[in-house]
Amino acid sequence: MTTSVKGETGLGSTSWREIGTKYGRTETWRAYTQVVTTLVPLAAGFTLMALSLSLPYWVTLLLAIPTAGFLVRTFIIMHDCAHSSFLPSRRMNDAIGALTGYLTLTPFAQWRRDHAIHHASSGDLDRRGHGDVDTITVAEYKARSKKDQFKYRMKRNPFALLLVGPLYLTYSQRFRPRSKATKDKQLYSVWWTNAAIVATVVGFALAGLLPEFLMIYGPTMFLAASGGIFLFYIQHQFEGTYWDRKPEWDYVTASIAGSSYLKLPQPLMWMTGNIGLHHVHHMAPRIPNYLLQEAHDENPMFHKVTVVTLKDARRAFQLALWDEERNRLISFRELK
Repeated sequence: MTTSVKGETGLGSTSWREIGTKYGRTETWRAYTQVVTTLVPLAAGFTLMALSLSLPYWVTLLLAIPTAGFLVRTFIIMHDCAHSSFLPSRRMNDAIGALTGYLTLTPFAQWRRDHAIHHASSGDLDRRGHGDVDTITVAEYKARSKKDQFKYRMKRNPFALLLVGPLYLTYSQRFRPRSKATKDKQLYSVWWTNAAIVATVVGFALAGLLPEFLMIYGPTMFLAASGGIFLFYIQHQFEGTYWDRKPEWDYVTASIAGSSYLKLPQPLMWMTGNIGLHHVHHMAPRIPNYLLQEAHDENPMFHKVTVVTLKDARRAFQLALWDEERNRLISFRELK
């Protein structure tokens, strides 16, 4: 069960900021080791998939599963680079972030801006819509027309999230209108990423290998994106999560109570860059992924958190509406 931490002794701004300072240090050798142990196996996975095309295609699809895992790990590196927490050099964070963003079809500067807003507003009912899973209140749902209620139900359907979501996510990142969160720097990031993707596709087409490229990269990217959506969803959408409105909304509470500890088997924790320790990351985003476990284990404040496992996913995907009267997420069935 989640315990509200707002205002608790020892959880003041000085305490959590000190933790962020202590563990928010970069270790160059660990970062570059992570790059090697991620990108080399990723390249090996793509190579094996290419060689397997002479066999029945289901063999290639099976190989896409572990390869997608390394593509998720590639995204985690980009994620840390976006927080400038991966390496001590801002320039190297940006360079590796742009490279890993290209490999995951993600415009780095634009995603970094969106993600920063997500951290600053997570759990705030008055500032929704910045990288969060679309979540509305019971009152807002009841006020919608039957048509809009149906649209919202489709958005929250797990099959739509995990099967259509990856396609929509990939498409939406190709086109971004100018806004408060999208200035020149972010637009250039979108355009350059798109240009790199087009150049890659054209290059394979000229080499006569475009069908093979799509048969290899397509399913791998789809599985990786679906897995990423799953991870993000279950780490914020769970029983006991936190939503509030200003001025009561609190950053510390939103971090600890609004983010879960997704306890995965150790191989999956490694593959996902410890992102399951999401409460630690939200509290102090400058902590690199390779120090999240250490920060969690050594600080009792991080132990007051909702622990979820893969077994909890089914229930998590049933939750769809925030009930402001009862202060919790409920399902459409509970609404009836």
